[in-house]
Amino acid sequence: MRSTLLALSALLACLWLPIAGAAPNTSVTLHGQRFLVEVADTDAARKQGLMYRRHLDAGKGMLFIYPQPETFRFWMMHTLIPLDILFFDAQGRLLDVFLEAPPCKAEPCARYMSSVPAKYALELPAGTARRLGVTAGDVLVMEPQR
Repeated sequence: MRSTLLALSALLACLWLPIAGAAPNTSVTLHGQRFLVEVADTDAARKQGLMYRRHLDAGKGMLFIYPQPETFRFWMMHTLIPLDILFFDAQGRLLDVFLEAPPCKAEPCARYMSSVPAKYALELPAGTARRLGVTAGDVLVMEPQR
């Protein structure tokens, strides 16, 4: 009986890992500050983003990677924490910053749109961009994904 329970537990853990670990982690550096970020590089991961999260630790964030530069529109529907939203071009140069985007539980929710085509977006805990003093043209340095 015990071995059956252990085998079942191992099987459930294997089934859960692809869901729980769906977003790979990597590091990025912006304005001299390193962040551990979850990578959203699939349509499903980008759509989910940080929705329903109750907390985002300092020094962490989510990096959205798109196949091609486009003008992107982010919204905070079902996002429970305030965030800074930063858009970057294909060379990692900062294009736009939206400071302290508030949570939104029901429409109408504000939309945050890149002013020109962007390739990357970075969501950080609200107040981070102001604290770092980021400005347009700052470069996002990305480490290879693990």
